[in-house]
Amino acid sequence: MLEFAIAVFFLLITPGPGVLTTAGIGAAFGYRAGLGFLAGLCTGGFINMMMVVSGLAALVLAMPSLRAVLLIASVAYLLYLAWRIASAGARIGFTPAAKPLGFRNGLLLQFINPKAYVVGTTLFSGFAFMPDAPLWEVILKLIIFNAIWVPVHLIWLTAGTHLGSLNLSTRAQRAINIVMALSMLIVVGVALASAR
Repeated sequence: MLEFAIAVFFLLITPGPGVLTTAGIGAAFGYRAGLGFLAGLCTGGFINMMMVVSGLAALVLAMPSLRAVLLIASVAYLLYLAWRIASAGARIGFTPAAKPLGFRNGLLLQFINPKAYVVGTTLFSGFAFMPDAPLWEVILKLIIFNAIWVPVHLIWLTAGTHLGSLNLSTRAQRAINIVMALSMLIVVGVALASAR
């Protein structure tokens, strides 16, 4: 069980679309605005986990044409997010918008987030610690996962909020945006490599 918790921590703390977008929303719009997106991300993550646990994700991803459509959609969306972050110019976060990404965007992101499927599959198909009680193992894994997931994402939101409130030079803000966008592109590269 300890190995599972350690794996959850390291899989979640690394930058992926969810945490990078959460930090970007915090930087651009503030902490409170990011909570709606985070609630959608959490709900979508739970649904994603249930799809992985039930085997539905494996069935869907076993269809080559549907898998290709989902891959194209996820890569396109991640490239769009990377572009929005990189083109924010001298402001950390996203290019100016009327309102932040909210609950719906967080929810939908988890369905095209390749990291979410990889994390779910890794955690729920491995690290068996209750082989005689698989249902209780899944329930316990969900509890442990969320006990780590929620604080990690709140930390990223807080970090983004603090970063956005700093009086950084224009050059420093642009550099931070480029690093965040490059991190998103690395996620895109990993998604494409794992699709082969």
